[in-house]
Amino acid sequence: MKWFIENLKTLFYALIIAVIIRSLLIQPFYIPSSSMEPNLLVGDRLFVTKLSYGYSRHSFPFSPPIFDGRILNSKPSRGDIIVFKTPADNRTDYIKRLVGLPGDVIQFIDGDIYLNNNQIFRTVISKSEELYCGPQKIEVITYEEKLPNGKNYLASYRKDYTFMNSEKYTVPENHFFFLGDNRDCSKDSRFLDEVGYVHEDNLVGKAQILFFSSDSRVASIFNFTMWKNSIRFKRFFKKLI
Repeated sequence: MKWFIENLKTLFYALIIAVIIRSLLIQPFYIPSSSMEPNLLVGDRLFVTKLSYGYSRHSFPFSPPIFDGRILNSKPSRGDIIVFKTPADNRTDYIKRLVGLPGDVIQFIDGDIYLNNNQIFRTVISKSEELYCGPQKIEVITYEEKLPNGKNYLASYRKDYTFMNSEKYTVPENHFFFLGDNRDCSKDSRFLDEVGYVHEDNLVGKAQILFFSSDSRVASIFNFTMWKNSIRFKRFFKKLI
């Protein structure tokens, strides 16, 4: 009986330590959709650092209303890949790239992005390649985009259709504007009724390191005989940009 109690204590302490690490330091995150291709693929698993932007109630499991606002608040930078709770329900985790800061004005004109009336510079990387959009593949043009702070990243646009023109999006105080890198296969801040502007309290953490990746379309992760084809070994421990 004493042996059982001691092991139960050990399990309890281990659970408490795991919750503390997940809440205050790092949290693993699984990529469930293709909205961040070509940079993040379905089946990628990455670490999100909690300390990067400080803490809010959404830093903790189940988002308990233990305090308002953020503590140890640190402002994110344009180009950061961030996990946040979508404003639609304050529960669902989204992962997107931060493009607009409070006070910024974003607009799409003829398929180009304008930030504060200046076109975001981009160069063509690939004139034709295929990316997933849900279960289907689409043909895209991939660019390297450069934000005003010098941050570079890849972004892809459909060849047969793209998000051409929009109203001006003016980012409110204490809010941010996010885009998916797979521009025509992403539900993000462009869709005001579904995602819209994201309050700083909804930020969960910054995506930092990709530590594991597998393609379930090839085979289940539990199918060991197919690991050579389904596990993306070259993506292990890749630092995100």
